[in-house]
Amino acid sequence: MSKIEMKTPLVEMDGDEMTRIIWQEIKDELILPFIDLKSEYYDLGLKKRDETDDQITVDAAEATKKYGVAVKCATITPNQARVEEYGLKEMYKSPNGTIRAILDGTVFRAPILVKGIEPNVRTWEKPITIARHAYGDVYRDSEMKIEGPGKAEIVFTGTDGKEIRQTVYDFKDGECGIFKGEYNLSHSIESFARSCFTYALDKKEDLWFSAKDTISKKYDHTFKDIFEEIYEKEYRERFEKNGITYFYTLIDDAVARVMKSKGGFIWALKNYDGDVMSDMLSSAFGSLAMMTSVLVSPNGYFEYEAAHGTVQRHYYKHLKGEETSTNSVATIFAWSGALRKRGELDNINALCDFGDKLERATLSTIESGKMTGDLTLITSIKDPVKLSTEAFIKAVADKLSSLL
Repeated sequence: MSKIEMKTPLVEMDGDEMTRIIWQEIKDELILPFIDLKSEYYDLGLKKRDETDDQITVDAAEATKKYGVAVKCATITPNQARVEEYGLKEMYKSPNGTIRAILDGTVFRAPILVKGIEPNVRTWEKPITIARHAYGDVYRDSEMKIEGPGKAEIVFTGTDGKEIRQTVYDFKDGECGIFKGEYNLSHSIESFARSCFTYALDKKEDLWFSAKDTISKKYDHTFKDIFEEIYEKEYRERFEKNGITYFYTLIDDAVARVMKSKGGFIWALKNYDGDVMSDMLSSAFGSLAMMTSVLVSPNGYFEYEAAHGTVQRHYYKHLKGEETSTNSVATIFAWSGALRKRGELDNINALCDFGDKLERATLSTIESGKMTGDLTLITSIKDPVKLSTEAFIKAVADKLSSLL
């Protein structure tokens, strides 16, 4: 069988620890035997980020603007322990956060459904996609600890020198505490809204948006107002034509509705809410390792990644020569999604078909009873076979070969 030819490269962002090991095995077993892969490679491993003062992360994001499609491995966001472990020059920011800010994108995460892994919520029949606004809020806040009496204020100083002041709290004698400020940008919220409406039309699924505007009467209410204005002006007619709906509700009401729904919709959330709820949904549907994640920019850029971390514990076992059984499904689906999108944009049907078959091969491997250790603990399939990290990828490769 001749390899599938590519026209335009995709951006390949390598990562850290166990997912880096998996990344190479996926390429060797599932990609390179079947595709004449064209990629522009960026090593976002922590050591390389440190060597380049994190410039390589910026370069990878800019390359995504150039080529339109990227696929990313999981990466370490260092804390103090990681700074010491790797001897880093500084505590670098999240690569995902840096890339999201440069691409001005929205992260869409959805569970990967497979027979034998049933959702914990019995009413859920279809995937629920989380749309997370990937900018601002707590991830770009300024904060401080207050150790004594004094006035905590938020202050805006215009370029004309005029100030707007608002007291947050007067700390009295004997009181100490914490204080922080958050911000967002209207144009980023507008991009978020348009990405959500466009994605809902593409998927032909209802769109929900929820926040807490009854409490946050300026901050959250602005999100609500921007969504409503853009919907009415630009999307209502197309939504009605496609038989789908958009509605806003308070986040506590949305959580209650979600737990009683059948699924099959997109749930748009602010940055922190989306971070938390995507992990909740992934666990309730089965596993964080069974979750797709794609960053969609309103400018037409797409970055596919695994929604989980670098699996540090398994990596240390791997370094000792011990066998691991790490779930590679989310990383496989990052590759299949990126290759399929590359095929769509370049009109290469064979590449789109390959992406579909790679996913089918992965799911059918699990449905045949062959899976990694984490899934054997939650599957309803009788007598599942626990495979090592490498053995599972090879089993998928066998299925893929038969499908192709």
